[in-house]
Amino acid sequence: MTFDRLQDDLFAPLEDALKRVSPAIERAEIAHILSVSNGVAEVAGFIDLRADELLAFSGGVMGIASNLGEDRAGVIVLGETERLRPGDPVRRTGRVVDVPVGRGLIGRVLDPLGRPLDGGSPIEAQDFLPVEQPAPPIMHRAPVQVPLQTGIKAVDAAIPIGRGQRELILGDRQTGKTAIAVDAILNQRDSGVLSIYCAIGQRASAVARVIQSLRDGGAMDRTIMVVASGQDAPGLQFIAPYAATSMAEHFMAEGRDVLIVYDDLTRHARAYRELSLLLRRPPGREAYPGDIFYIHSRLLERATQLREEHGGGSLTALPVVETQAQNISAYIPTNLISITDGQVYLSPSLFEKGHLPAIDIGASVSRVGGKVQLPAFRAVAGNLRLMYAQFEELETFARFGTQLDTETRRKLTRGLRVREVLKQREHDHIDVPEQIAALLAATEGLFDELEPDAVAEAERTVREAVRAQAPDICERIAEGAKLDDADRAALIEAMQGALDEAQTEANDGNA
Repeated sequence: MTFDRLQDDLFAPLEDALKRVSPAIERAEIAHILSVSNGVAEVAGFIDLRADELLAFSGGVMGIASNLGEDRAGVIVLGETERLRPGDPVRRTGRVVDVPVGRGLIGRVLDPLGRPLDGGSPIEAQDFLPVEQPAPPIMHRAPVQVPLQTGIKAVDAAIPIGRGQRELILGDRQTGKTAIAVDAILNQRDSGVLSIYCAIGQRASAVARVIQSLRDGGAMDRTIMVVASGQDAPGLQFIAPYAATSMAEHFMAEGRDVLIVYDDLTRHARAYRELSLLLRRPPGREAYPGDIFYIHSRLLERATQLREEHGGGSLTALPVVETQAQNISAYIPTNLISITDGQVYLSPSLFEKGHLPAIDIGASVSRVGGKVQLPAFRAVAGNLRLMYAQFEELETFARFGTQLDTETRRKLTRGLRVREVLKQREHDHIDVPEQIAALLAATEGLFDELEPDAVAEAERTVREAVRAQAPDICERIAEGAKLDDADRAALIEAMQGALDEAQTEANDGNA
């Protein structure tokens, strides 16, 4: 064998392999890290970097270009920074932060970048949307008119919420804010409303309890969980509500009604304050940056009811904010109160007295009001706020031991019974006809002769009686019919008969 033939035999396989390889040329603009701290990094070397552009660090960690200077840029890191070192390369991606959207997300637990946290299969996305999107223009919006029933008597009667509304839930820690929001999600079982729960800066144990509550209530198969826990990077906590809103807007554009809960925006503001201080932005009041109002207003303005020609869907927002020592005039709470369409205030003093849910009706308000209530509900609960406020004022006055006239004593007696009716156990959801029956019985004086401790059992009695004896009236109420005098009289007669029968059975049992 000659040398030339031997050489041909040796290099022939290599030549065949080279023919099968077609190297791709990838163009990338690469810079390097100058410094890294907890949650942010400073990079240098980019020529044409854009604001909010997504950057790729080594190890799969992503970041958002935030502070742009002439020769360097501050980057919000969306992940752990322990493995990043000065001198490591950083690559531009040419796109902004986006998240997967679509039906494949329903029933899943995700992080703000759309990565599954529940150990399930990879997400099957219909599309990808930027986390930051402009709010719908005013001409695309329709009036808020359809109620969003929470199943909570105090909310549906005195502080009604409509689809497309932004209703703030605020109060001190451990007063039941999350319970109100979770109950609102659980009550959408028959309404067709899709729910998204966005946990921001929460403990892992608290998030696990919410997930378990939704699973026990059968709501997880119509809910998306977006979780940025307190152990996650502040950058992930910051983009979490925007990512959750983009997921919701996809369904709203399809014509669906969506309920989104932000729990909570106090921690969101603190995460943004941390990032701003690390990026060396000038601090303002309470060390928050000057655009702290804007980050929440641009988020909540995306909640709306769309006109039919633009899809007809709605996005209802229930942001949660935590107060300290009942100070609702603090910086972040007042910002959010001015942005939203009303607030549900939970009082720690009511919570300590065992009045649950601890909703302070006097300090709570819905700026949409009775426009979103069913006509029958409006007829029964229309003057409930005024009557309850008068009762609380009289109750305070009566503590001084002043001699009271008959009318004042009657109002105090009636108000105490109404307060007992407004009490409700967690996850105890009540349909609208039964809520109307309970409130009608209390406001018409059917419970005045009972002791306050017996009102809860009497309420269950009248609710069962109305459901069993007047199903046609209940059906008309649920369909939006008005409650005329004949229907009101029939309901009162059925409830009074049930109470008399229950009283007779109790007397026979005691005898």
